[in-house]
Amino acid sequence: MQKAAKPSDRLVRIVEDFSKLTITVLGDLVADEFIYGEIVRVSREAPVLILRHRDRTVAPGGAGNAIYNLADLGVNVLPVGVIGDDEAGRLLLRAFRQKHISVSGIRRIKGRSTVTKTRILAGTAHSPRQQVVRVDHEPETPLDRAATQELTFHTRGYVRASDALLISDYGYGAATPEIFNSIRARGALDGIPVTLDSRYRTLAYAGVTAATPNESELEDVLRIRIGHDNARMLAAGKAVLQRMKLQSLLVTRGRDGMVVFQRAQKPVVIPIHGSDEVADVTGAGDTVIATYTAALATGADPETAARLANYAGGIVVMKRGTATVTKQELLRVVTGG
Repeated sequence: MQKAAKPSDRLVRIVEDFSKLTITVLGDLVADEFIYGEIVRVSREAPVLILRHRDRTVAPGGAGNAIYNLADLGVNVLPVGVIGDDEAGRLLLRAFRQKHISVSGIRRIKGRSTVTKTRILAGTAHSPRQQVVRVDHEPETPLDRAATQELTFHTRGYVRASDALLISDYGYGAATPEIFNSIRARGALDGIPVTLDSRYRTLAYAGVTAATPNESELEDVLRIRIGHDNARMLAAGKAVLQRMKLQSLLVTRGRDGMVVFQRAQKPVVIPIHGSDEVADVTGAGDTVIATYTAALATGADPETAARLANYAGGIVVMKRGTATVTKQELLRVVTGG
């Protein structure tokens, strides 16, 4: 007598299929810098801590973190974006090359600063480090027409050989509705899933397959306050799903888990995976959209893809700093290993 397949068997097959995928990522590349210091004393000059410098790391953030997550999940990823001709840009390129990620779609612009988010963390020798301040370094001028045309050109070429397109729009100009519309108008997408994570203008991307806003982003685009009102949450999600004509919408809600919306189906609430006592939420949304996109690209339905993304998000928030989830870690959680 043949054994009935376990629910985890399908999830395992989906994760194993990640290595067969190629996914293009169009987005804002960010350098996440972490400076670690040990608290020495309070300054005499001002009521601030004096830290003894202990360490510094720089990791891909923004779209770069989504790219890194896809690579660690076993996906062949093709990034499209811009960096500056500075140390942060060089470190991002080095990080991608170390993961054997193609950098031919990344344009380095002379005189431009790479978007850098510097987080300073303080602690003692016997206590965990806590973030005390963040400093953002941003380009002073928008991307010019030549740069946006090149981004469009590279994306259009890559998606023809890809199983999905992930758009990561942090508002710095490398991913815009105009670039997406230009790609879409030429028919380059050819029915592949297009997923969106946009910080400020989700509703402007009509024509994408799915979007993954967090609850506060959903509030911003609809100009409402959800709070703890679940009925309002469900109504908001349905409104965005219908206005954008999405196939699915995945809303992340922190310790309240996720809600996945699909056409002609009831919303599904997915409780948070693991403990709600998280270590660090930095970049968790990038992990979620990377996993969700990869699962959709294998042919998984939105609910199944969301459950995998929920597992991945639960893993990454237990790590410090800008972190990723590996294929092996995801398989261990799926199988209960």
